Amino acid sequence: MAIISNGNNTSNTSTNVPLVPGVPQLETIPTTIPSQEEPKSFINKLVHDQLNSNPIFSAGFGLMAVGVSLTILRKSLVTISTIAQRRLLVSLEISSKDPSYIWFLKWMSNPTSLSPSVPPPPRGLLGRIEDILARRVKSHELAVETKYEIRKDGSSKAEFALVPGPGTHYFRFRGAWFQVKRERATNMLDLNSGTPWETLHLTTLSRDRSLFADLLLSARQQALQSQAGHTIVYTAWGAEWKPFGRPRGRRGMESVVLKQGLKEMVKDDLDGFMKRGEWYFERGIPYRRGYLFHGPPGSGKSSFIQALAGSLEYNICVLNLSERGLTDDKLNHLLVNAPERSVVLLEDVDAAFVGRQAGAAGGGEKGFNPSVTFSGLLNALDGVASSTSQRLLFMTTNHIELLDPALIRPGRVDLKVLIGDADEEMAGRLFRRFYRIGPEDASPAHPTSTPGASPTPPSTSSPSPTISTSPTPSTPPSTPPSTTSSITTSLANSPTGSNIDPDPELTELTHQLQSLVSSSPVPISMAALQGHFIRHSRTEAVHKFGELVEEVREGRKVGAAGGGARTVSSSSF
Repeated sequence: MAIISNGNNTSNTSTNVPLVPGVPQLETIPTTIPSQEEPKSFINKLVHDQLNSNPIFSAGFGLMAVGVSLTILRKSLVTISTIAQRRLLVSLEISSKDPSYIWFLKWMSNPTSLSPSVPPPPRGLLGRIEDILARRVKSHELAVETKYEIRKDGSSKAEFALVPGPGTHYFRFRGAWFQVKRERATNMLDLNSGTPWETLHLTTLSRDRSLFADLLLSARQQALQSQAGHTIVYTAWGAEWKPFGRPRGRRGMESVVLKQGLKEMVKDDLDGFMKRGEWYFERGIPYRRGYLFHGPPGSGKSSFIQALAGSLEYNICVLNLSERGLTDDKLNHLLVNAPERSVVLLEDVDAAFVGRQAGAAGGGEKGFNPSVTFSGLLNALDGVASSTSQRLLFMTTNHIELLDPALIRPGRVDLKVLIGDADEEMAGRLFRRFYRIGPEDASPAHPTSTPGASPTPPSTSSPSPTISTSPTPSTPPSTPPSTTSSITTSLANSPTGSNIDPDPELTELTHQLQSLVSSSPVPISMAALQGHFIRHSRTEAVHKFGELVEEVREGRKVGAAGGGARTVSSSSF
C-alpha cells in the first residue's frame, strides 16, 4: 500500500509504518510532485537545446527577431515623422480652377521672381552654401506654354515659356525653402475646358507660413504688370469667365470720334460713380451703374465702350444672351462672379429675345432651345440674388424702341446715350485725324502722325445729345459750336504755336468733305467713313465721296429687302 503525502513538498517522501504482527510488511513508494516552475524550465531547456543543436532554427529565430525590430523601428519613424510634419511644416493647395494657379506657374517660370530685389545682408558660411544651392537647384520636369506678344503695330510674335510640369520642384523665396508638387488627375476633367484637373501643393516650414501670402501677392502683381496697357476680353464658358484670345492694346479715348462733348459727359459720369463707393455703402444702395448706348449700326457704340474700359484700366466681359446652354442660374452666377476690374457688356440686347418671341408664336426656330428668360435677365440685373458689389454694365442696341420698358428703367439703366451717324463736324475731325501732317497721297495705312494725339481739344461748351435718367455732373449749353470755329481752334493749338495752317490743302479738303456730308441724301455712319478713308488717299476720299454714298444706299436697299435694316435720319441725333 502506497501512502502519498498531500503536502507541498516536491521531494521524495516515505512514511515509516510500524510493524504489526501477522500483517505483511508494505513497501513505501517514493512520490515526486512537480512544481509550477518545472514546465517553464522544460520549455527553456527545449529552446536552448534547439538553438544549440539546430542552426537552421537558430537562424530563423534571429531573422524573425530582426524583422520585428525593424518593423517597430519603421512604425516609430513614421509616427515621429508625421508628428514632426504636423508641428514643423505647413502646406498650401492651389487648384487649377483658382486664378492664382496660372499666376503662380508663370511667376515660378520667371527667373527674376526668385531673385530678391534688394541684396540680402552678408551671411555666414551656411548662408553662402544655401545661395549656391538655390542657384544650382533647377526643375527637371518642365512643360511648355506658348504666349503671344502684341507689338505696337498690331502684329503678334509667338514666344515659348517653360513652366514647372507635373512632379516635384524646389525653390527658395526670401530665404525660405519651398517644395512644390504639381499633380495631375488623369481620371478627372474640367467639363468646361476639357483639361485634366490639376493641383499645386506648396510646403515650407511652419515658421515661414506668412510667406505664402507674400508669394501669392508677388505672383498677382507680376500677372497684372504683364497685362499693363492691355485689355482682356472675357467670354462665358459654361458658368465661368475665360479669356478670349490674346490681350489687346487699350484703345484711347481720342481714337473714338463722337459728337462734341459726348465723350466728356459720359466719362465725367463714370468717374463720378467710381469715386462714390462709400456714399453708396452708407445709404445701403447697391454699388452698380448701367449704361445704354443706342443708335444706328456702325456709329461707334462698341468702340466707345472699349475706350471707356481702357481709360479705367478695366477689362471687358462680353455676355451673349442668345448662347445655347445659358440658363437663368448661369446668367446670375456670371454677373455675380465677374472678374475684378472689369465691365460687363451686353451687345444687341434688342435681338436677344427675338428668336424666343418667334418661337412662342410660330413654334420656334429649328433647333433653337430657349434658355434665358426675360424675367431671369431682369432678376439677374437687380433682383434679390444679384450682386451688390461694384458693377459696371453696358448695353448696346440698334432699336431702342424694341426694348421692354422694364429692362431700361432706372436702377437697371441709369444713363441712356444716343450715338448717331456722322455729321459734318464729326466727319471733319475724323478726316483730319486720318490725313493730318502728311503728303497729299499719303497712305492712311501708314500714318505719319503721332499715335494718341487728339485732332481737336475737348470742348466744354458742346451740346449733350443724351437722355439721362440720373443726375449728371453738369448740363452743357445747347448751342453747338460751328465747324469753322472747331477748325480754327485746331489750328491755334497746332504744334507750330501760331495761326498759320501747316497744311492748307488738308484744311480745304476738310471743308469740301464736310460740305459733302451735310448735303448727303443718306446718313453716313462713322464706320462707313472710316472704311472709305482707309481705302483712299485724302484727295481720292473727297473726290470719290459719291461712290461711298451709292454704296451706303445700295446697302440700305439690300437690308430693307431682308427686313433687317432701318433708315435713321441724321436730324434725329
